[in-house]
Amino acid sequence: MATIFNNISYHHSIIHCACNINNNTNRINLCPKLGSLSFKKPLILSPRKNLLNYSGISRTVSPISSSGVKEEALPPALDSSSDPPPIFDGTPKLYISYSCPFAQRAWITRNCKGLQDTIKLVPINLKNRPSWYKEKVYPPNKVPSLEHNNEVKGESLDLIRYIDTNFEGPSLFPDDPTKIEFAEELLSFTSSFSKAVTDSLKENSTNEAGAAFDEIEIFLSKFDDGPFFLGQFSLVDIAYAPFVERYQPFFFEVMSYDITCGRPKLAVWIEMNKIEAYKQTQRDPKEHVETYRKRLVTLKS
Repeated sequence: MATIFNNISYHHSIIHCACNINNNTNRINLCPKLGSLSFKKPLILSPRKNLLNYSGISRTVSPISSSGVKEEALPPALDSSSDPPPIFDGTPKLYISYSCPFAQRAWITRNCKGLQDTIKLVPINLKNRPSWYKEKVYPPNKVPSLEHNNEVKGESLDLIRYIDTNFEGPSLFPDDPTKIEFAEELLSFTSSFSKAVTDSLKENSTNEAGAAFDEIEIFLSKFDDGPFFLGQFSLVDIAYAPFVERYQPFFFEVMSYDITCGRPKLAVWIEMNKIEAYKQTQRDPKEHVETYRKRLVTLKS
């Protein structure tokens, strides 16, 4: 059964879209800034058989190609044998790990702000960390961290706010007081959400994780001016995306559990993985599955 969406759009100074999906013919208008889809109201798509398939990206719409988003060649991760980059030379630097979901939050924010030429990406090999990172850059020896104005700051939720506030680019946080209050609630819930999923992994059960994803579905129902947590794309979506990116393929592949089943708003929200600024930060879903397989062994030991 074909699903058709004509001239569906909303405006928040960044994203606009008109979409027509009919059988195998697709016409998609993209945001020139983010290369993303946006919808006036959450969409109920045609039934999703073999939802993941599994490249990790659902196939209800065509994959989005780059549109106005800078492509960058990713540098190799620095390890214990690597020399440090010039430190405190005036160039903002974002220290990350390509595999770390917390670091990915800051990386996505950087990309969505269009700061690829402003903030230098410095990937760290967490399994073989260079000693200079702890000694000269960030004593907690964790990622992400941001070198800016002769200071180094850490903690992912703090960093995404800092990057959004202190650098040019489209704002990723709302002005509406109601949305600000709800955003704070959602950002505070991220730890509880991750804990619920982790507890489910320990127990080899989907009960607690399922309840957490039900909460996400409810949160996504709060506003009707777009498919994101605050209606409009924001830091809240960035805070959750790296973790859902990892949980979805693991639960599907290992536990035969589709986190989008019965959660249509979550299913549509996951389409944000087509946003080019975010897509550039994603890893192979198979890598996520293997990482969590190993983590599961550790959790149960």
